[in-house]
Amino acid sequence: MEVEAGAGEPVHGSNNPSLGPQDATTSVLELTVDEVIEDYVGSFGVAQILHILLASLAWIFDAQITLVTIFTDAQPKAWRCKVPGGAGDGCAGDGSGPVCGLKPGTWEWIGGSSSSIIAEWDLVCDRKFLAAVPASLFFIGSLLGSAAYGRLADAWLGRKRTIMVACVLTSATTILTSFSPNVWVYAFLRLANGLVRSGIGICCLVLSTESVGRKWRGQVGQYGFFFFTAGFLSLPAMAYPTRSNWRNLYRIVAALPLLYSVFLLPLVSESPRWLQVKGRSDEALAVLMHLARLNGKVLPQNLYLSNQSRNTTDEGTRDGVGAAEVKPNRSESIWRVKWAAWRMVLLMLAGFGIGFVYYGIQLNVENLSFNIYLSVGLNALMEIPAVFLGSLLLAFTNRRLLFSQTAIAAGLSCLLSIIFSRHHRPPHDNIKHGGIGTAENWAQLVIEGIGFMACSIAFDVLYIYCVELFPTNVRNFAVSMLRQALMLGASVAPLLVAVGRMSPSLSFLVFGVLSIFSGCLSLWLPETRNAPLYETLKQQQEEEKLGRSSGLEQGK
Repeated sequence: MEVEAGAGEPVHGSNNPSLGPQDATTSVLELTVDEVIEDYVGSFGVAQILHILLASLAWIFDAQITLVTIFTDAQPKAWRCKVPGGAGDGCAGDGSGPVCGLKPGTWEWIGGSSSSIIAEWDLVCDRKFLAAVPASLFFIGSLLGSAAYGRLADAWLGRKRTIMVACVLTSATTILTSFSPNVWVYAFLRLANGLVRSGIGICCLVLSTESVGRKWRGQVGQYGFFFFTAGFLSLPAMAYPTRSNWRNLYRIVAALPLLYSVFLLPLVSESPRWLQVKGRSDEALAVLMHLARLNGKVLPQNLYLSNQSRNTTDEGTRDGVGAAEVKPNRSESIWRVKWAAWRMVLLMLAGFGIGFVYYGIQLNVENLSFNIYLSVGLNALMEIPAVFLGSLLLAFTNRRLLFSQTAIAAGLSCLLSIIFSRHHRPPHDNIKHGGIGTAENWAQLVIEGIGFMACSIAFDVLYIYCVELFPTNVRNFAVSMLRQALMLGASVAPLLVAVGRMSPSLSFLVFGVLSIFSGCLSLWLPETRNAPLYETLKQQQEEEKLGRSSGLEQGK
């Protein structure tokens, strides 16, 4: 949109050297942030690569803090009698069977009492479900925090400052967790840890995707998950040297968020879309000029950013010259718009199932017949092809179809794993019966790995799908609601893992059914591939209605 500006009238951004030349009398070029990125900044260049890299590094320690309980809360695989052959002292067995019938004080865990919280606080037998409580509370905390951070990032702090707050608080609660005197304090601090870290992933995803053109959004979202995978993959390397003391692992992990917030986060730019929606057009334009400069581009000097989320503007200033301050629409809510609420409900139901399966499979590695460090490492490695394959498929595949197919494939793999589950033999007995070497064990690990890779793709695609389904002024809130559903599913998963110690086949059955159910739910959602990112719910409703009308007319 172009509006005439007379000689001598100031034009938005006219004194900035990153803007192109301007005549004495020129027309104002009014564009949205999306149009500026597509037409002038560049959809995906050096500036966006650096921006995404710096923003996405936070996913590394987010993964470590989320999955650290795989090692700190694991049940040791073997025990021994304090006095060898001390059957008369109430200790008898080969060290791989259950310990429930042993006399207290006559046996000890191999690896020491500080190797995990189960070993230190005796969370076995009638106390075995207590071991699942801290992990469940962590995900419940993440659920509660997602809503708060979503509102903070959309309405008050923005994406960048919300990440800063989340990183500092995450570091503080993680270091406090390492000093827990008992399981109840530990569980409370894991709840607090989940509450404060939940803003990291949400804002990193949105901050990354809002800086690129529409055709790159899917791939950029996937690149962020690659850093989550890197954090997951680094965990066994960090956990093995600290295997004799679980507290030291927490202390190492606690340092990373603080270092990131001090040295790297200041180099990240705020989202220009959020700045424009909040009426901070000068700052939004400054960010766009910075991105354009790094990409070797120059913005037009007569550029003026339009704002689709404006409720009202003063008459006479709408010409783009000396325009009144934008008044963002704060009254729009997903729950007040029928079509948006329906989409959100479907996404959250699908997210519950995928979150349950995605985190459940990772926590369930202790119930496989393998060394836990090897199992976690192999699962983490499966995330790497999942990220690249997901990025490739997102470039030319419909989001709805991709999510549905991968979720169903993950479910089928879980159901196939039942065949190889040793439901008649407790996990501790695997040491005695050949453990890692049998073909049955390898077959189970391969099928489980394929299922996890498919679930990982579905998990990542669901985030991208959510970003594209909702406009800027509620996008962070929508992603936070999806994250709540994912975390709610994840909070139930540790309880099923505890049950899986007695019946692995049951855990795989539940994983399979829920994953298939989640994949089917997406069939009721619209496709978003190559669709524009809208600014407000009202604009999106009008544009999508217009698009449907045009499609019907073309079909006649």
